[in-house]
Order: sequence, then C-alpha cells, then structure tokens
Amino acid sequence: MSSEHDQHEASMKPPSRMEMSRRQFLTYTLGGATAYMAAGAILPMVRFAVDPILQHKGEGTSVKVAEISKITNEPQEFTFELKQQDGWYLSNASLVAWIRKDEQGKIYALSPICKHLGCTVGWNSDKNYPNEYHCPCHGAHYDKEGKNLAVAPKPLDEYVVKEEQGWVYLGEIVPNTRVK
Repeated sequence: MSSEHDQHEASMKPPSRMEMSRRQFLTYTLGGATAYMAAGAILPMVRFAVDPILQHKGEGTSVKVAEISKITNEPQEFTFELKQQDGWYLSNASLVAWIRKDEQGKIYALSPICKHLGCTVGWNSDKNYPNEYHCPCHGAHYDKEGKNLAVAPKPLDEYVVKEEQGWVYLGEIVPNTRVK
C-alpha cells in the first residue's frame, strides 16, 4: 500500500522546472560566440564578392580618336588611350581600331583582334590576300567589312561609333552587325 501512496503523492506535485546544466550553458555560450566570430569573418568576404554587382553601371564612355576629315574609304589604323579601373588600380590601356567610311559615307570601326585565337590582324599585311585584313598567326583573313573569309569562326567585332563636332568617338566593342 505504501507504493500506491507514493505514486499518488508524486502525481500531486506540481511539475518541476527544467533547469539548464552547466554543460548545456557552456555549449550554448560557446556556440553563440563561435557563430558571432564566424559571421564577423565571413561578412566582409561576402561584401567584397558582391560589391561589384551592386555598383551602378554607367552607360559607358566614348573616347575621342580621330578627326572625321581624316577618315577615308581605305581602312586606317588608329591608336588611342582608354582609362580603365581594375579594382582600385587605375591605368591607361592602349587600344587600336581600324576605321573607314563605307560606300554610303558612314564611318565604322573594327577591332583588330582576330576571332580565331586573339592575334592582331593587319590591313593589306599579306600580298596573297590584297585588300583584306590578315591574321599572321594562323592565316585567318577578313574582307573590308570584317566578314570572316577563312579559318576564323566569326567576323571581326566593331566599336560603337559616335560622330560629334568633327571628331570620331569610339565606345564599347560589340559583335559585328554589318555582315551576316
């Protein structure tokens, strides 16, 4: 009868409060401190990786390259400087463009970078291919409009051209839209 009486007394007691042991307290405290320190180390890395994506992209800048009066129907090589920012490093890049007027008198500029493997093409640089752009590396050649005639898989890229106050301004490089 005493065991029945003990069970009855145990059921009458209010439920006891769950207390945290020292081991649980240390586990929670060290886990929280570790998470706080890890977040302090990881957040700057995430910010560094994501920051370029969050930067406002300008519409691009155009560079003054040549006087309109100097442009002819024959392709001419023009060298120009472009200021570029790479991270925190500001530098000047020297770029080249082949500029000419088409039959309608519209000015366009081609990039000299071969679409085969990235060598630099030259105008009339090979006597076997007169009046063509020729790549000395692997024999690719292009017509005056930049259309690929051999070896290269695509036509030469072109610059965005803007004419203002008697000058030719070149912008970004885009795929060639003159040839199909």
